[in-house]
Amino acid sequence: MKKIVALIMVLALLLVSVSALAENIDVDTLRIQFVPTNTETADAATADFSAYMSDLLGIPVTVTVATSYNGIVEAMESGTVDVGIMPPATYAQARDMGVAQAILSSTLGDYDQETEQPIPGSVTGNFKAEVLVRADSGIDGYEGLAGKTIAYLGASSASGYIYPVAEMKKLGIDTEKCTWINITSIPSAILAVVNGQVDACFTFEGSRFVFAKAVLDENGNPYDLYEVLKVAKLSDGDIPNDAVAVNPKLSDATKAAVTDAFLKMASDEAGRAIMSTWGHTGYVPAIESDYDTIAEYIALAAD
Repeated sequence: MKKIVALIMVLALLLVSVSALAENIDVDTLRIQFVPTNTETADAATADFSAYMSDLLGIPVTVTVATSYNGIVEAMESGTVDVGIMPPATYAQARDMGVAQAILSSTLGDYDQETEQPIPGSVTGNFKAEVLVRADSGIDGYEGLAGKTIAYLGASSASGYIYPVAEMKKLGIDTEKCTWINITSIPSAILAVVNGQVDACFTFEGSRFVFAKAVLDENGNPYDLYEVLKVAKLSDGDIPNDAVAVNPKLSDATKAAVTDAFLKMASDEAGRAIMSTWGHTGYVPAIESDYDTIAEYIALAAD
């Protein structure tokens, strides 16, 4: 369901003082982990993110980058992470295990599905999975992927595996006859398509725009992804955005302080610059039912 800018403005009016809540935080150090959109640039953002959140909360904050989708679930389960910025399918898994509770959902800028250009001023609470192929490949739709070599981001990635695979199976396509290559870096997966090393890659809607400057030729120049590649298919199903989830054992005061800190982060330029590392434009209260439909897709993709 689409979220509108007005909702974010209303939320800002409801914020309470973070400093007042911070006095009741029940941890000495808050440990945050996130799954990056671009693994090749994520590490550079951790120091800024840590300092920013420490200033807001008044306690030390450590930030780490998840090494995999499953890694952040394991970190939440073991109690070594207090707050996870989690992709939707990953959050659904952690929620079912009882180790994560969503406090916020992210908002993203929406894209024109014909041009794959951002729609100015738009805000959306969901997105599509995207199948990228070479423009000269002759591949259209899921049917064209039968027997092909496909790069996927990970078996726990909603857009990078679960949704497209589930929808291929719904059409009766034998996915076992495809050759699957796990490439966890989206720019690297896109480059593999450009170079013909794979026939297609699964990613998220708007990837050609997001990674326009990150997919480089042998001379270090960016490819024109709109010329070299095309979108063979957008998923039929909508995928809910990332969740900001906490360890359910944290106190209500700590959860409130973390919630307000993330909302504050979306309200100023420095915070938004940090958030761009994982592609978020803002946050709204999490609605658990938004993540319920993912279970059906996970089961079908795993079948």
